[in-house]
Amino acid sequence: MGTKLNFSSVEDYVANHLRLFIFSTAGLLLIVGIIAVSVFFIAVRGEEQTMVPDVRGKEITEALMELQVKELYPRLQLRYSLTSKDKGLIIEQEPMPGTIVKAGRRIRLVVSMGVIINKVENFIGREVDEVRMDLQTLYSSSGGLPLLSLKEPMMYDFSQEKPGTILAQKPEPGTDISGPLTLEFVVSRGPERRAVDIPQLTGLSLAAALDTLGSAGFNFSFSIRERNADEQGETIVSQRPAANTSSPANTVVQLTLTYPEYIADNEVFGIFSHKIPANPYPLSVRLEAILPSGDRTRLITINYIGGDFSVPYKLPAGTVLILSMLNRELYRETVIH
Repeated sequence: MGTKLNFSSVEDYVANHLRLFIFSTAGLLLIVGIIAVSVFFIAVRGEEQTMVPDVRGKEITEALMELQVKELYPRLQLRYSLTSKDKGLIIEQEPMPGTIVKAGRRIRLVVSMGVIINKVENFIGREVDEVRMDLQTLYSSSGGLPLLSLKEPMMYDFSQEKPGTILAQKPEPGTDISGPLTLEFVVSRGPERRAVDIPQLTGLSLAAALDTLGSAGFNFSFSIRERNADEQGETIVSQRPAANTSSPANTVVQLTLTYPEYIADNEVFGIFSHKIPANPYPLSVRLEAILPSGDRTRLITINYIGGDFSVPYKLPAGTVLILSMLNRELYRETVIH
């Protein structure tokens, strides 16, 4: 007789294995899900946070140790400072102390290299205006006092040296610089002049008179009047003091000029006037005109000690007059009808 199959036992066997497969698959998926969620939250949490310490004023080695404890990393910059006492110390940091950052953050540290110049140089014999520019350029500071500065007003004395030449200084050349210093200068006024020779200006045209005044070395003042029938326009017809005489060095020469014979419709004839600050010695003063066409022309350049300054002109309307002293603009105005 043949063997009779028990279908009930086979069905139980298949069902048991199917349940085992389902449970195993579900368990595996659960484990994978737990791992994925754990990795996600670890990634989201990121690095630990820490507080930036205050390392300003500390030695570089001490600052680096403090940052290492906080798991922070330095980015170093070197800079000259105002005093040699700062050399090797942290003078700036970024971010500021107390800032909360993630571990591993780069912290910018500025380390002092001391002063760029450690001794006062010898300024004697140099032009004071040139030295002033050097001090502003080389010794200035973005914060606090400049390393070297000038005491104002300066002291002046008559000397055979060119006006503006430094005759003496304090502190002495070679003095150590350990912090901000104030320089005191004695500056030459030039040779003492008790009198000046007044040149012949009467009869000169305006252009010739301005050219002569440019090298005369004294102050002057202009006035204008109508010309007589036998007089030429734009000509000096009188002066005071008279020509070929000696006058005190502070004399202001009074000049009278006649009106032009012809003025075009677009031209203006007048006198430019401005008060220049008093100087201890004559400084280079220049009056220029920028014409409406854009062309630039010089009216006069003169060494002027300061005070009232006046220059006649005949120029197109719209011309801009620029007054400068030592190449620094003092004043400008536009010529109008």
